[in-house]
Amino acid sequence: MRVFSIGPASVSESDRAPAQLPAQGLVWIACSQPEFEAGWPPLQQTLQSLCGLQLVDLHVSDLLNAQLPSHFDYTSDYDLLIFRRLATAVVRPERSGPSRQDGKRRSGPPILRHIDTSPVGFAIFERVLLSVHPADCAARDSYAARLLQSAGNEVRIASSRLPESPADLMLRLINQMVDGFLDLRRELTRQLDHWQTELLNPRARFSNWAALLDARLALHQLDEVCEDQRAAMQDWIETVKTWPEAGSPAAERERDLLLVRSRDVLEHIERVVHHVRRLEQSVETAVQIHFNAQSNRTNDIMRTLTVLTAIFLPLNLIAGIFGMNFEFIPLIHEASGFWWAMGAMGLTAVGLALLFWRKRYLARSGR
Repeated sequence: MRVFSIGPASVSESDRAPAQLPAQGLVWIACSQPEFEAGWPPLQQTLQSLCGLQLVDLHVSDLLNAQLPSHFDYTSDYDLLIFRRLATAVVRPERSGPSRQDGKRRSGPPILRHIDTSPVGFAIFERVLLSVHPADCAARDSYAARLLQSAGNEVRIASSRLPESPADLMLRLINQMVDGFLDLRRELTRQLDHWQTELLNPRARFSNWAALLDARLALHQLDEVCEDQRAAMQDWIETVKTWPEAGSPAAERERDLLLVRSRDVLEHIERVVHHVRRLEQSVETAVQIHFNAQSNRTNDIMRTLTVLTAIFLPLNLIAGIFGMNFEFIPLIHEASGFWWAMGAMGLTAVGLALLFWRKRYLARSGR
């Protein structure tokens, strides 16, 4: 468990929660799910001493549920937000997501094999933020390092660089989680473009259909995760709008900044949704073009075979006539009869080939 005391221009870290709140600023208690599961009763006592409040039992269950989708809930004393992060962590057997329950390794592009979603819970009190992260959450460690680095600078810290409230800190953490997936857009696009090129290559035979189906299912799952994230953030924004009117210009400005940052996070999530859906459409379009190209190639082959059949059909007729068992057939007893028959067959074949070539029945289709 990591505990941070964040003041107007300073940040300090401790391995245990303070006995009381500082005169200014806020307290951020960040713990992993195993730590929260093993020690949530002492955390309840800590929240009681700091805020005079405790988490509702149902909210404790939500924070312990590793399969819970993103959602928002609130009480008269605190707010609760569950946000599923999007990351490229290695698959964890003990904390597998819904897509890992079958125990099979996901096929497809390497970037899609390692995409995982894990819930991060936030309990937002007036001056305390309790966050419950997965055991290997890089977002918490990364943002904590930034906080400590800012606190170590000799230059005076601007107030805008440090969170002013637990809600502000929560939004900054969520924004970093969403931006972490936005950074994957180039890699996702490169991996799926490779498949599209392979699908549209007329000289390649694509056979990795199982991996392609897994990739489409992975993208669809990401779409659902982002939709839950967007719904949770919209509920949060609506709740912030219903807060009582601020009693001072500073409090009103803080509320406006929360709304601005919330809308910015929501816009980032919508960009993720738009990108995932565009990738899904691109894959679907590539599959349709692939089958259309296969159908066109089949039509070309059948057209060529039909033309060859039409060319050799008259030759078979001539051969069949001269192969009849009649005693008297013209040219049958002539010394040059064979060459006359072969010449007629050759002229017929050449004439039909020229005719079909003029009609573009034998023309090669553009690739």
